[in-house]
Amino acid sequence: MKRYITIAVGAGALALSGCQPQPTPQDRLDEYVGHWNGQDFTAMYEGYLTQSSKEAFPQEAFDERQQQLIEDLGIENLEVSYTAEEEAEWDEAEPAEFPLTIKMETLAGPIAFDETISLIHEEQEGGENWFVDWDPSLIFKDLEEGDGIAVRTEAAERGEITDREGRGLAINGTGYNLGVVPERLEGDGDIAEAAELLGLSVESIESSLGQSWVQPNQFVPLTKASKSAEQLIADVEASDVVTYQETAMREYPYGEAFGHLTGYLGSITAEQLEQLKGQGYGPNDLIGRQGLERRLEERLRGESGARILIEKQEEGAEDIVLAEQEPTAGEDVELTIDAELQTAVYDSMQGEPGSAAAVSPENGETLALISSPGFDPNEFIAGISGERYAELSEDPLNPLFTRFAASYAPGSTIKPVTAAIGMEAGTLDPQQGLEINGQTWQKDSSWGSYRVSRLHPEAPNPIDLNKALVYSDNIYFARQALEMGRETFIDGLAAYGFGEELPFAIELESSQISNDGTLGSEGQLADTSFGQGQMLANILHLASAYEPFLNGGTIYEPTLYASEEAGQVWKEGLISEGNAAVLQESLRNVVTDGYAKSADIDAVPIAGKTGTAELKGALGEEGQENGFFVSYHAEQQDFILAMMIESIEDDGGSDYVAGFSASAMEQYYLNN
Repeated sequence: MKRYITIAVGAGALALSGCQPQPTPQDRLDEYVGHWNGQDFTAMYEGYLTQSSKEAFPQEAFDERQQQLIEDLGIENLEVSYTAEEEAEWDEAEPAEFPLTIKMETLAGPIAFDETISLIHEEQEGGENWFVDWDPSLIFKDLEEGDGIAVRTEAAERGEITDREGRGLAINGTGYNLGVVPERLEGDGDIAEAAELLGLSVESIESSLGQSWVQPNQFVPLTKASKSAEQLIADVEASDVVTYQETAMREYPYGEAFGHLTGYLGSITAEQLEQLKGQGYGPNDLIGRQGLERRLEERLRGESGARILIEKQEEGAEDIVLAEQEPTAGEDVELTIDAELQTAVYDSMQGEPGSAAAVSPENGETLALISSPGFDPNEFIAGISGERYAELSEDPLNPLFTRFAASYAPGSTIKPVTAAIGMEAGTLDPQQGLEINGQTWQKDSSWGSYRVSRLHPEAPNPIDLNKALVYSDNIYFARQALEMGRETFIDGLAAYGFGEELPFAIELESSQISNDGTLGSEGQLADTSFGQGQMLANILHLASAYEPFLNGGTIYEPTLYASEEAGQVWKEGLISEGNAAVLQESLRNVVTDGYAKSADIDAVPIAGKTGTAELKGALGEEGQENGFFVSYHAEQQDFILAMMIESIEDDGGSDYVAGFSASAMEQYYLNN
């Protein structure tokens, strides 16, 4: 009776033949399986195959085919084991046979099978020994010479991105393949017409028409177009040369308003394909290239389905499925964003360069996040031309720059924060007025040539907090900052999150007190009190910084995904209810009595604070001015909207921005 022992051999197995003068078949198989597990196909071929096997299967076919299968099928964790006979006597005239088990993981799932391996005793160069009688069934069971190994993949449905109400922001929609039917083309003139209409070269069209599969009556796709390319589709419909077919395509229903936030899909690059090797990507796949499409790639893409099968060469024989895995759809991601609010705000900005953000003071949810001007992500998913991309890249308004990720000097919109810090420190009495005369002021002669300027010297004395906000008086806030001192002011700003990374799903530039976090002089302290100097604020953080005035003193961690827990406290205890009420009253007065008149509309009672930040030019020159307005519905207080518009120096100042914000609020509240 024969007894069997199962042996699994690793890649580092030691050859037994070195210590035995007469290697047994088991010794040889032990070595062979060690090379096999180590995927050393060259060693397997050169030292262990019978002469007849080598004649039937050239080394190139043996080595390269198996190595290619490793790569093409995503084979990992290859494990070969065999069952050996204990105390067997081997007849050199007879084959030595062993039960073999082969297991592996592939891109279509696990494959495991049993097969019998035979070793034959024969003489080759170097002497007599046992050699493996090899055939393709040792690669996969039932694989025969001439059969092919095929991989059939099925793309997973990509997850969609929606707003808080389930409105689609990035969806699996449809677009168009634009192309021609060869038999309808009448000479070079029609090809030239198609090239001009589709923005292609005549040569590229001729190359497409010259493909081997093309038939005279068959539609030949040449390029793609999204549904948003309405004029192009109309031109195609009017053409006798070019036609189209509807096709599945990623769709961005809100276009430019969400371009920077959603980003877009694009063809995977060779570099990305190499970086993501083994993760199921192919050379024809699409991948998230910008925005949330890129950031959420792993969650959205899902897992492609795959089938590995033997394509039998014998006529009438059915193919054999080795492994099969159904596709798994990607995850749908819901945002906290309100698409109607975002669209209203984006439209109100009229393509001006700037950014905007809206947050809920109740729980910190991000309701809008905008960079203007935007770009239409549908252009990219359809395949943007080099000419069009160059046009966007060279546009002086820089529509490809994500402004909501940057930080800017906030100007006078920081004054309510300065006031809150002073009131809480006990150095600022909102009822106490200061006597301020003239357009400029300096503490004393130690300031040299530096002076604080104010825009409205006509403000009646004494100047209390309400008047200081209504007239946006820089001198008042400079004096209050000096009164509280650098340490108190820096600590106060730090308590509002300045100098700290904003805890947000998307990486944004941090707001800063100064370049090094300190205020090196009284002049810098004064400048910072009204949002100049080296102070910078991100637009989302600026909106969040007004939350304490409406909710009792808290800044919440801003959230973007509905799956995040809203209402997580970031900063708390920033202002008392009484001091917050003082600021709320004054911020409403800024609109009704001050210089944000464009926001004083009947449809919505708006409260807020304007700000103008000058970017200093060369000495003696006037610099660019960015305008801000941070505002909210004075009664409902359901969101805070912060908006910045660049280069408003010729547009009447920050009231220009207040008008945009008021337009957005009016449009939104009338429709909701």
